[in-house]
Amino acid sequence: MQFEYIKYSIGEKIAWIVFNRPDQLNAMNRQMMNEIIEALGMVNAAAAQDIAVCVITGEGKAFMAGADIKEYAQQTREQFEAFQTKGRSLYAAIEGNTKPVVAAVNGYAFGGGFEIALACDMMLARQHAKMGLPEINLNLIPGGGGTQRLAKKLGTNIANELIMTGRTVTAEEMHERSVVNQIYQKEDFQKNVIAFAAELASKPADRLQVIKQLTQMSVGSVDLSALSMENGALSVFYQSEEGQAKIREFYQNSLKKKE
Repeated sequence: MQFEYIKYSIGEKIAWIVFNRPDQLNAMNRQMMNEIIEALGMVNAAAAQDIAVCVITGEGKAFMAGADIKEYAQQTREQFEAFQTKGRSLYAAIEGNTKPVVAAVNGYAFGGGFEIALACDMMLARQHAKMGLPEINLNLIPGGGGTQRLAKKLGTNIANELIMTGRTVTAEEMHERSVVNQIYQKEDFQKNVIAFAAELASKPADRLQVIKQLTQMSVGSVDLSALSMENGALSVFYQSEEGQAKIREFYQNSLKKKE
């Protein structure tokens, strides 16, 4: 299959999904989301001898800077809700994948980009990479399970702080809090990610799959009713006068920066 907004490749039992909109900081639009889901389905369906591990990363200086604000700012209610529903399918395709999925955060990871990384089984990060859930600054809340997955990995106190303030955090802080597994210097990032993935891929694939299932069971899956509540609340805030005003303001400011 030909992809427009991602790169997909397989080598040495490692599948690579690379977000490929570097001029837009890999911001995710509808088509890109569909392509990511399609690629994850291909990973899931592949035989263990062909793919043992999947790595998700970004092209350029960003992992993913969230949703494409141009598209996001101009959605109808129906388009917004369809976008959110598709997003939940994306995160489920990561967590429910039979293969371990590793996020290689090469740069900015905000909003939906950080939520993708949180859905992965492990997270590698480039030194000083910045990440966070800044939706509160747009009069919104995270809508891709961020309230749930960040709390599971950080605990409620720190998750509340980061989500309620929208504060940007560094890879180093997330490493100290055990959200990021490994930090690599910029010049050695790709080499070290490859080495990390290769070591995983050298292990028995069926054992990796069982370990993934068991560790997920130990912390429990994301509660579907909580995800539904999160999505419903975001829909209300998105359609509110305050939410729309902030989104339009952010969009206009992004246009001015490009002039």
